[in-house]
Order: sequence, then structure tokens, then C-alpha cells
Amino acid sequence: MKIAFWALGKQHEAYVKEGVEEFSGRIGNYFRLEWELIPVPKEAAHLSPQELKKKEATVILPKIAKEDYLVALEERGRQMSSEGLASFLQGRANAGTRRIIFLIGGAYGLDETVLRRANTLWSLSQLVFPHQLVRLILAEQVYRACTIMKNEKYHHS
Repeated sequence: MKIAFWALGKQHEAYVKEGVEEFSGRIGNYFRLEWELIPVPKEAAHLSPQELKKKEATVILPKIAKEDYLVALEERGRQMSSEGLASFLQGRANAGTRRIIFLIGGAYGLDETVLRRANTLWSLSQLVFPHQLVRLILAEQVYRACTIMKNEKYHHS
């Protein structure tokens, strides 16, 4: 199974870049991993939040293959424990999922068309985090889930 992390926005800020690279490399020991940073539309400053989300959706949706499993990070989504995430990933791998995409939306979240396409809506927390930090949290939590799946020592329960 391939794991894809997609994020709307600019390149990783220096304060998260090293951590994202570290955990991404670690995930590579378990699954093939790709990052895709989707640029914000150039006219974003002149669009309403709804118009911006719709414009972003026109870029995102064509990139998603029919057989891809899409996990949209969404504040209204369900929350999972680290063990729950490990079980979820193992279940997707067992089901023969070729590619699972974890999608981090833009400043205003994701358009309803993207949320309807998503197979799972996942909330990392009831707290609000900066999008850059979400990238690091996502990478670390997926790595943690991988170690739980293999019964390795990283996670303490």
C-alpha cells in the first residue's frame, strides 16, 4: 500500500521541515510514502472562503483516482486513538487498498464536494492547529501507527 500525504499551501516551514522529513523517512520503512503540496490558487486573496474552497476542489478532485481511499482531515470528523489509527491502516492494507491519501485542507478547510468524495473524515483533535503543524502531527501519528502494527517499542500504552 502507498500512503500519500497531500496538503494545500506552501512548502514546509523550517520549524516543521526537519520533523516531517524525519518521520516521513521512518514511514518509508513500512509503506511507500509520497508528499504532494498543492499550491493555493494565485487569486486566493480576492476570493471568498467558499469560492476559494471550490477553486481548490477543482484542483484536488481530478488528482484522486477512483480506487484511491481518501481520508480528509476535517474538524467534524471522527477521532481515533493511536491504536485505532494502527487498526485502521492495517484494515486498509488487508483490504488491498493501493493508495490511501491523507488530505490536509487549506485555511478554510475543504469544499463539500471533496468531503463527499472522502471515504473517511478524520479529526486529529478538537483543538485547532496551524496547517504546517498538522503536517508534522500527521507524519508522526502515521509513523506511530506503523510501529504499533509491528509491535515495536516506539509507542507506550
